[in-house]
Amino acid sequence: MIEQGRDYDRIGRFTPFEMGRRASCSACYRQFNRMEHLVDHMRTSFHSVHEPTCGVCKKHCRSFESLREHLIGPLPKQECRNVFNIRGCKFCLAILDSPYALRVHQDRCQLSGVSHGISAYMANLGLRDSLTIDNGYSRGPQVVALACKTVGGGSDRSLDLCARVCIIDENENIIFHTYVKPSIPVTNYRYETTGIRPEHLRDAMPLRQVQRKVQDFLCNGEPTWKIRSPKGGKARILVGHGLDHDLDKMQVEYPPIMIRDTAKYPPLMKTSKLSNSLKYLTQAYLGYDIQNGIQDPYEDCVATMRLYVRMRRQVHRRQDYPLASDPQNRNNFASWRQNELERMSPEEMLAISRSDYYCWCLDSA
Repeated sequence: MIEQGRDYDRIGRFTPFEMGRRASCSACYRQFNRMEHLVDHMRTSFHSVHEPTCGVCKKHCRSFESLREHLIGPLPKQECRNVFNIRGCKFCLAILDSPYALRVHQDRCQLSGVSHGISAYMANLGLRDSLTIDNGYSRGPQVVALACKTVGGGSDRSLDLCARVCIIDENENIIFHTYVKPSIPVTNYRYETTGIRPEHLRDAMPLRQVQRKVQDFLCNGEPTWKIRSPKGGKARILVGHGLDHDLDKMQVEYPPIMIRDTAKYPPLMKTSKLSNSLKYLTQAYLGYDIQNGIQDPYEDCVATMRLYVRMRRQVHRRQDYPLASDPQNRNNFASWRQNELERMSPEEMLAISRSDYYCWCLDSA
């Protein structure tokens, strides 16, 4: 028999409010008046081991920007800020064991800019073409970064036309670099940012030829249907920033499953879920400046590759099925399990929660 004057839920259990506590998420520490509200939160938050996590209080954050605000923002958690100010790396936001360990760590964590002498030399050279199909003996999919620069076309000079393309390998070696001759007349060379002059494009490689070379190189001899599969075969992983724009201007199609875009990667996006600029990401997470004056696509390639490698090297607990979209996780928070889920502890719910994005650390698995 249920006593009168006491707070019970709809099936006769004490509510968290009645027990003198609120239901708290084990990942982000948000509090809820009822367990059913916590279940709803877990169903849509997609907390996982792949989220950026505070090294002090272990709070999960949706992005590194959110974690940065938690540690050193306008309204940080005071305890975490105090520790971070002494032992925290401002680039990767890790907490080190001691101030000395922090100094040693930051010497490696803060990177220097690329050699402008080499990149300027390659720009003047105008063409470097080492695009070859892999012989199949390399271990795992190869990773390359791509960037292009556009000039203006059309009567209002606002139409973006691909005029320069650079591709590098994971060791930051240039494997393809060329000026591109657009298929329609150029009406604005945008010299202040591109450094491109009419003589650079006069005898440049035609867009159609560049498109074919890049497409064949990325696919690496694989048919399109195989690249679209989860494993991707021998096709190369493509890294860049705003790759939708670059590939569109080059008229190249490539499956999203093989693309690693620093403009769309959730941990690198703003708290508002908008993209950060590559200039900001490089300054905040690599520790040097880019895109000052004339912009070099090689410099952009190096920045995106370094960001990718830094994200890929994160050490997260391994899971057999890490994505919420994996068939094995389809029913983890199904509505028909509501009663069962409400009987779970917050820690148990976090254990079955999965990420809704592909963490780049999985590329190293």
